[in-house]
Amino acid sequence: MYKAVIGLEVHCELDTKSKNFSGAPNKFTETPNIHVSTIDLGLPGILPYPNKEAVRKSLKTAMALHCENPDEVIFDRKNYFYPDLPKGYQITQVTKPMGRNGYLDIIVNGKKKRVLIHQLHLEEDTASLDHFSNYSLIDYNRSGIPLIEIVTEPCIESADEAVTFLEDLRDVFLFLGVSEARSNYGQMRCDVNISVMKDTDKEFGTKVEMKNINAFTSVRTAIEYEIKRQIKVLEEGGKVIQETRRIAEDGKTYSMREKVDAIDYKYFVEPNIPPVKLTKEFYDDLRKEIPELKLERYEKYIDKYHLSEYDAGVLSAKRDISDYFEEVISYGSDVELTVNFVTSAILSTIKKLDIELKELFITPKMLSGIIDKVKNNEISLDHGKKILYQAIDKKIDPNEIIKKQNLHQINDKDELKKIIEEVMDENVSQVRQYIDEGNTYVYNFFIGKVMTKTNRQANPNISLEIIKEELERRKEYESK
Repeated sequence: MYKAVIGLEVHCELDTKSKNFSGAPNKFTETPNIHVSTIDLGLPGILPYPNKEAVRKSLKTAMALHCENPDEVIFDRKNYFYPDLPKGYQITQVTKPMGRNGYLDIIVNGKKKRVLIHQLHLEEDTASLDHFSNYSLIDYNRSGIPLIEIVTEPCIESADEAVTFLEDLRDVFLFLGVSEARSNYGQMRCDVNISVMKDTDKEFGTKVEMKNINAFTSVRTAIEYEIKRQIKVLEEGGKVIQETRRIAEDGKTYSMREKVDAIDYKYFVEPNIPPVKLTKEFYDDLRKEIPELKLERYEKYIDKYHLSEYDAGVLSAKRDISDYFEEVISYGSDVELTVNFVTSAILSTIKKLDIELKELFITPKMLSGIIDKVKNNEISLDHGKKILYQAIDKKIDPNEIIKKQNLHQINDKDELKKIIEEVMDENVSQVRQYIDEGNTYVYNFFIGKVMTKTNRQANPNISLEIIKEELERRKEYESK
């Protein structure tokens, strides 16, 4: 039997106002070469200066991924010549990266797996190239954008694990607010290193690299195809070649170039950027900015609030939804009802209106008020949601709607008994079906009639109790 050994090199552009070592805008645009500066172009006499926000966000990410952090910020030069690097070198980190020896726990097929992270470093992105039949064009807008690279250990064993790691890592970026991580903008992309080996082997097989894959679906396709291809080569007596391959639209990988030895980039410490010491106070302040991440919230919702795995997954999937839910229950609102309202009414509304949760008129405090009235039997669950939708549509405080429309729930047993007696007198045939045939489906029939007659203000539980008692009373009366 063969098993796969996979390592990922994930690149993510950080969300900052300016680029990593210049004041040029860090902003996506399809118009080429408008967000550039002399520093990005590597013109003579340039002097780069680090972006403090990029440093903070990269360190924050490294801390969230449980990495060991440096005592100072040092940048290095990585020397190589390629059209997308106008300076002939890239400013990156080797000596003291932002993080080392970290990890990210993921859940794959119901089981927790720890993906080990070798290191996280901050560097500048390269320019982008558009290749045509007999020429290429360079767009320097991307050149110099702050980029973090996260290198895992070769500890991933399947496409499922790789894709789950990428999805969860993207959620880390989003929860931290360090990047939009939009693959369609090239803000998040990865290189995949993969080899196969027999279960009995003690050494890894020959590694094949696939570079700059944007879509997670393409990562899955590339890994699954490459595992099959390499196993077939070995079973037919061949040898896997160390090379760089690309994933094509047909779902197959094709060789681009052989890669025999590691390139000597001749790293040395960047002479134009002096080291900056990092204090304990700086790290303490940064640590306070790190929120609970998705997996922590997911496990908390199951363990502390006893939610189903499905509900916990929905509520922890996005930080804004999770924060909204937690703020509602922080006011003391019933957890079960809050889950009901948030996962159904709130999420369906923002999807229907195609808005962000922060744009929704109903604040957590407002929703908490509605939920408390439902919990205290002041209004029904049905009316609670009706009030919610009206408040969103008309941008009116829910309490005003309750007052104007007199939507308080009817809980008085004597009042409900009178209404139920009227309903039964108006629907004698259904009463007879219970008395003569014992058909209990009439319970729902009468509940519906009572709700209609009371504009859905009747307490359904109390109403059902009275309906059963009244039907049984009428049945006993006839038998005498």
